[in-house]
Amino acid sequence: MLGLLTKIFIPNAEEVTKPEVRQAYGVLCGFLGIGLNILLFAGKFLGGILSHSIAIVADAFNNLSDAGSSFITLIGFRLSGSKPDPEHPFGHGRMEYLSGLFVSVFIILMAVELLKSSVSKVFHPEQIESNWFVIGILVVSIIVKLYMSYYNRIIGKRISSTAMQATATDSLSDSIATTVVLLSTIITKMTGLYVDGYCGVLVGIFILIAGINAAKDTINPLLGQAPNPEFIEEIQNIVAKYTEIKGMHDMMVHDYGPGRVMVSFHAEVPANGDICVIHDAIDQAENELREKLGCHAVIHMDPIDTNDPETMKLKEQVLELIQELDKMISIHDFRLVKRPAYTNVMFDVVLPYEFYLSDREVEEWLKKAIQSIDTKYYAVIYIDKEFT
Repeated sequence: MLGLLTKIFIPNAEEVTKPEVRQAYGVLCGFLGIGLNILLFAGKFLGGILSHSIAIVADAFNNLSDAGSSFITLIGFRLSGSKPDPEHPFGHGRMEYLSGLFVSVFIILMAVELLKSSVSKVFHPEQIESNWFVIGILVVSIIVKLYMSYYNRIIGKRISSTAMQATATDSLSDSIATTVVLLSTIITKMTGLYVDGYCGVLVGIFILIAGINAAKDTINPLLGQAPNPEFIEEIQNIVAKYTEIKGMHDMMVHDYGPGRVMVSFHAEVPANGDICVIHDAIDQAENELREKLGCHAVIHMDPIDTNDPETMKLKEQVLELIQELDKMISIHDFRLVKRPAYTNVMFDVVLPYEFYLSDREVEEWLKKAIQSIDTKYYAVIYIDKEFT
């Protein structure tokens, strides 16, 4: 179904890096989600009323909340596609994350209400009148929800949308919850046991967990989560092709919504190189990152001395010392400033978060270790953290 609708409504569907194509996918999936969830709500609500089952009614209202969630996601995609303006020069891409957060809160509130109703049914059970018509509705619902999970996950990966990935997870949880309700209905029909309230509680718990997980997926990019390791590796592979760039560090990735990523980092270049040639290479790297990864890159040049034997030898010695301390530690911007009576050894040390030694302890340890190589060396160290 979705493949046919994609061909009809999104003629340039393969160009997923374009904001208008992402928006079209989001709008299409939003409308499809609203329609299917409303149909599921109507069928389950009718089945729940006919059978007097709180679990089926709870599952029906879960589908109604999903329809509301799809509507919020639809609005989010429309707003996120708005063009930049003076108040929002980086665009409105984070509206997609906000819409996902609203959906998550809505799901959690619905789960709490359903848990209250189900717990009441546990203590005050009622006669369940199940029949094959109701069972058929539940089976169809499971199939539809699995299909919704499938297409939301596929499209979510295709356009890199956390909101749609959260919707896919929610649909999968719904299919599991409906399976529990189906088993409850069959058990009641076959044995006469009143497990309806207990299954309603399980459905509520499934919905609650799905809502919390969806909230995490949308809150993290809003707070400023670490970038995807694959994305960082792609940047490093592109930059490594330029021989004028000897290394890179201090990378920062700012996510202003899908397709609106700002990247900055320091590129180590030969201090004695031709500045015009190096600058041209930097420009080419920035352009290639924009064309291939869709990110706006700003590269700062850090000149390093690659020809001084003393600098290169001492750098290797310092690296060996650091490896003894912890293999996760790295250094950059290594340089020597030579004076008549002493030599300053200047470099940045990148420590992992929550390192077992304090910044001050690492600094003092390295200063003593470097002086043990030669008393003329005085370390000037800046403790850094990795943003990627």
